[in-house]
Amino acid sequence: MSPNAWPSHPRPRTLARLAVALLVTFTPMLAAHDFRLGPLRIDHPYATPTPPGATNGAAYLRGIRNTGAEPDRLIGASTPVARAVEIHRSAVDADNVMRMRRVDAIELPPNVEVRLRHGGEYHLMLIDVKQPLKNGDRFPMTLRFERAGEREVMVWVQPPRDAAGASPHKH
Repeated sequence: MSPNAWPSHPRPRTLARLAVALLVTFTPMLAAHDFRLGPLRIDHPYATPTPPGATNGAAYLRGIRNTGAEPDRLIGASTPVARAVEIHRSAVDADNVMRMRRVDAIELPPNVEVRLRHGGEYHLMLIDVKQPLKNGDRFPMTLRFERAGEREVMVWVQPPRDAAGASPHKH
């Protein structure tokens, strides 16, 4: 074979370099929505886009799994995109009306996953957002746990999967 001709198959080193480059490029994207803090596994933090003129927003977690033997509690959160973050719980009252109330914490029993999903029981209320949350934006949020401490997560702004049939989240 002449020195300028291409070999019939790539060299093993070339393939190894390509594999490493692909892993370095795509691994952070694959793991970007999952975070760990001791025995806690925080899955897919996301927020919904805010409607024009809205002063509040909402953030969610696909789930928080406590893989440990001891209970923990989510006791707070903060983010630079809002003045405050409150934990809210939705429940049907005695008049059969859905109401949202601020709660001090979310219990995280051992070996249980608690979901904070759009349209679910719990969410994180973003009070006085500093600018509209737009689809595709990302922002940091620090979650505070009673036992495990604090963990910063990256929140992705996206419409919920069931957005076509869901009623808008109003506050």
